[in-house]
Amino acid sequence: MIYTYYIDVTQFDNETLFQEKLKLLSPYRQQKIALLKHAKDRNRSLGAGIALDHALETYGLKERSVEYEFGEWGKPSLKYQPNIYFSLSHSGDYAICSIGDREIGNDIELIKHGRLKVADRFFAKEELEWMYAVQDEEEITQRMFRIWTMKESFLKATGKGISLPLGDFAVIVDEDKDKIRVKHSYNAKFYHMKEYADIDGYRVAVCCEEGRDVAYSMMPIVF
Repeated sequence: MIYTYYIDVTQFDNETLFQEKLKLLSPYRQQKIALLKHAKDRNRSLGAGIALDHALETYGLKERSVEYEFGEWGKPSLKYQPNIYFSLSHSGDYAICSIGDREIGNDIELIKHGRLKVADRFFAKEELEWMYAVQDEEEITQRMFRIWTMKESFLKATGKGISLPLGDFAVIVDEDKDKIRVKHSYNAKFYHMKEYADIDGYRVAVCCEEGRDVAYSMMPIVF
């Protein structure tokens, strides 16, 4: 099971709540948050940490009690929990955490208009063809952010991050078969995609190494 939790970080504008939740996190997370200059960035980082803390409760763990280690390209993992994988992301007013039993990556993006030039520059040919296969500008923008979040989640699932060029792989959306696949030559593995549009004005994607009976769930965190 791949669980994804999301949290509205605007509630951390309340300084009392911010400090209360900050104390729940590890010194590592607290230091990361303290180094951020802007309040909105601190709120997002705190939200990601709280989402991870909430997700770890499923395994009887707390974020402040775990130790991290980092892959070659900086992807964090749990040092003494090799069978638990997680991914964090934040954008706008929300932070998310996905957690499960296999390599995983996620991404959340606030949908903004006027970003098509980014797609034209970085997307693969197949992605651009699908994106522009419709005429409605709003739908084109929606497709752009669908592809963007799925590409980002794939990069995070591989652990390579931005070291793997965006144009070197393609997210292929087959709407007739309701199927999404990643065309890549990075390794011999297959990757599974799950999209969410639960949060108005945002797109969320979760990518994991494919296996039998992959199931997904997305839930809000409410205090």
